[in-house]
Amino acid sequence: MNRLARPAAQFAVLFFALALPVSAFADELQDIDSLLKRGQHAQALERVNRYLAQNPSDAQGRFKKGLILAEQSKVAEAIEVFAKLSQDYPKLPEPHNNLAVLYASQGQYEKARQQLEMSIRTDPRFATAYENLGDVYTKLASQAYDKALQLDSSNSAAKNKLSLIRDLLITSETRLPASSIAQAGKTAEPARPPAVATAPKKKSATEAKPAPGQAKKPAAKAAEPPARARKGNTEDVLQAVRAWAGAWSKQDVDAYLAFYARDFKTPKGETRAEWEAARKQRISTAKKIEVAVDSPKVTLKGDSAVVTFRQAYRSGSLKINGNKTLHLVRSDGRWLIRQERAGG
Repeated sequence: MNRLARPAAQFAVLFFALALPVSAFADELQDIDSLLKRGQHAQALERVNRYLAQNPSDAQGRFKKGLILAEQSKVAEAIEVFAKLSQDYPKLPEPHNNLAVLYASQGQYEKARQQLEMSIRTDPRFATAYENLGDVYTKLASQAYDKALQLDSSNSAAKNKLSLIRDLLITSETRLPASSIAQAGKTAEPARPPAVATAPKKKSATEAKPAPGQAKKPAAKAAEPPARARKGNTEDVLQAVRAWAGAWSKQDVDAYLAFYARDFKTPKGETRAEWEAARKQRISTAKKIEVAVDSPKVTLKGDSAVVTFRQAYRSGSLKINGNKTLHLVRSDGRWLIRQERAGG
């Protein structure tokens, strides 16, 4: 998929589908969804334009067009689509949320804040808007602390707060998932990419038929690791993540850094030595740190694993809860962090 241009510091944001009933043209909309999920944005845009030519007031079609334009990095056009939707459907929170995402991608955080607050006023139960608003506030706070340090470079309190906030803003580039249809009054989760089915292999002429008098053998099944072994691997990953959080909480810098792989991708492209020096300074100078790992989910693939969870961070009077993703690799029997990102 195409990606939005990077803001100065990024945060996770999600695009959600409109909470509207399925229209009579659901099949056409589903086809457009499929094209969008496959990354065929030009074809999806052509189809949605044809659809809207026949159904110009259809909110679902207009919403999907906004998503497609955002995927193509046509931010100004996507903003125009969602802005008009928010005017035509003032009771829907999603267009405001998506406008905020697009404004944030351009570094217009004050406009993003305004749109998210409108989204929340429209639907006080819209959890995504609250989380995104927290991310926007975090970015605005970073800019405020930056300004404070420009005026007074000796302000150690502002330096520490800015360091903590920048840790939260570490993330990879934001992707925009395709939307799915939700039931009326409900918020849809972002659709996952469709699984790609593997075409069955054609049998050769010698394999097609058994030899005369020879019974046909059942196809051999791929060997699977025992359930206990699969569970153990997952538990090993979770133990490593919890130990990493424990070392961070104890402010044991050496143990904390030992959980990062040699090829760890530093968040800002700095050298490993520069990154380690910054982490040592931030962790060792804090009076107290508490890090909790909540609701972790592990995806295993050979010697690689992805763990997503809610990270609860507390240092002094600062309390921050947010999503965290760790990409780990198994090396010499240990699970080590190769990449980390906050948000999404």
